[in-house]
Amino acid sequence: MTAIISAATLASDLAAGSAPALLDVRYKPGDPPGLPLYQKGHLPGAVYIDLESELAAKPAAGTGRHPLPSPDVFGAAMRRAGVSSGRPVVVYDAGGLGGGWAAARCWWLLRWAGHPDVRVLDGGLAAWEAAGNPLSTGTPDPEPGDFTPSPGGMPTLDADEAAALARHGILMDARAAERYRGEVEPLDPVAGHIPGAVSAPTTENLTDAGTFRSPHALTERFEALGATTGAEVGVYCGSGVSAAQEVLALHLAGIDAALYVGSWSEWTAESRRPVATGPERG
Repeated sequence: MTAIISAATLASDLAAGSAPALLDVRYKPGDPPGLPLYQKGHLPGAVYIDLESELAAKPAAGTGRHPLPSPDVFGAAMRRAGVSSGRPVVVYDAGGLGGGWAAARCWWLLRWAGHPDVRVLDGGLAAWEAAGNPLSTGTPDPEPGDFTPSPGGMPTLDADEAAALARHGILMDARAAERYRGEVEPLDPVAGHIPGAVSAPTTENLTDAGTFRSPHALTERFEALGATTGAEVGVYCGSGVSAAQEVLALHLAGIDAALYVGSWSEWTAESRRPVATGPERG
């Protein structure tokens, strides 16, 4: 089963009465929560999920900006939205070029927590609207789901494991290339990248329409970066959100990858950790 679904296929499924649990996870770093946007229009039947409070825990000293939520908090949010273990789930965000981050975070968390059937709406809300599909302003009240998280379904890295992987495997930095090079750093106190990491911006996983590139194109992209089937691969970003989109893209290319959840915001919270700058693996 593919991890993405097109707007056309989802619309057909909904028209046929095969309704998955629909989760609206609109989020943009630095912006207010996406609830007001959700209330202005969302996919019919979709429930809003707040990334900051339901897909992440509050950061503590030494952690990244988006630590994993507790299983209890995450499970309660999913059950409220009608998520059950035996029911498919489709998650989406605003979409567009550079999008898919928040939806992929939710996809990754559900897979990590043991849900067997989760897909991301390819292109997000932008693709849904571009196809002429309707929006709703009503607030659904789904039957509570029965999903209980069982963590461990997706591989993760801590800081030491990420450092080691950068030396003996492939550690991808999913942030913009200028942040990797250390030229700018809008969010964290130190600019640069983990020594040995390779630059792999998430924008290059998408077409100009904001949908994922074909599996073949993604495979060629990642092979050029040294990530092939069977290679040991990990991904990080600023806080573990956009890196989930890279893990999803790697999955579409047939490559398994671990997520360094703490990412650069955790790495730089400890001053003893080394920092590299420039365009090369350093």
